[in-house]
Amino acid sequence: MDFLDSSVMGKPVWMWGVFLGVVVALLVLDLGVLHRKVREIGVGESLWMSAFYIGIALMFGAWVWYELGEESGEEYLTGFLVEKTLAMDNVFLISLIFTYFAVPPIYQHRVLFWGILGVIVLRAIMIGLGATLVAEFSWVLYVFALFLIATGVKMLLLGDKMPDIERNPILRLLRRILRITPELHQERFFVRQPDPTTGRRVLWVTPLFVALVLIEIVDLIFAVDSVPAIFAITTDPYIVYTSNIFAILGLRALYFALAAVIHRFRYLKVALALILVFIGSKVFVAGFAGWEKFPASISLGVTVALLAGGIGYSLWRTRVARLPSAG
Repeated sequence: MDFLDSSVMGKPVWMWGVFLGVVVALLVLDLGVLHRKVREIGVGESLWMSAFYIGIALMFGAWVWYELGEESGEEYLTGFLVEKTLAMDNVFLISLIFTYFAVPPIYQHRVLFWGILGVIVLRAIMIGLGATLVAEFSWVLYVFALFLIATGVKMLLLGDKMPDIERNPILRLLRRILRITPELHQERFFVRQPDPTTGRRVLWVTPLFVALVLIEIVDLIFAVDSVPAIFAITTDPYIVYTSNIFAILGLRALYFALAAVIHRFRYLKVALALILVFIGSKVFVAGFAGWEKFPASISLGVTVALLAGGIGYSLWRTRVARLPSAG
């Protein structure tokens, strides 16, 4: 019992155990029960699964609110919403990667599932490093805040820019160091085939594995935005990590529905840019005002308002665009 009450990054071991237990149960349910066989996931199933994951995330947030208090609960919800918005923006790049490698929908869930496992590890490392830096050097928060403001302004100025996957340096490097089969081999990441030079059977990677690597790289790049964003909301590593992971867990379920209608959310990036600018700015506002923290309730309210405004305006504008012109 003493071990369960011992502190790890500011929270008792049993609280971390509750979180990890929920995550493991969700992953086992997903891969071991719901998707034991490779099959295509429809939009309807995607929406139901996404609602399920969001419900679990909100119930966990309610538990955090009960255990740690109102402020921690509001910080968790704010972090969850910000990360969810960033993850939705991530869907566009994932869709481009699947299209480039011609990965059919029936195999996409496998890539996304293993991608989530990589995300859980990578985010733990990045958040652990971030927490250490913030604890040792409080001025790092202001560096994070400046980075968020610069990122938000850059997003507003550049708008939508199509990335060229063919010229991606990571893809070029993988092609140089790995044997990559020219075609998919169903859901497999690795196959044994003859070497064209020696004729010996050697290990090759399939385009499905390359797509997985690129998706992990994409998440790593997005984490450079999301990790400073959540630390600008709260410096509690427990709130930072749990809100991040629950938002990402639901992304895989939401992907199949969102990828089909991503064009309807064309102005969501503007809302996201404004959210990043706001989150970065509030760190400086709190410092100048002499507050220990910017009020969590205001952070949550502004984030919800910007997100709702971006979604509502996107849906309205795309609806108007699809109406037939008069005459």
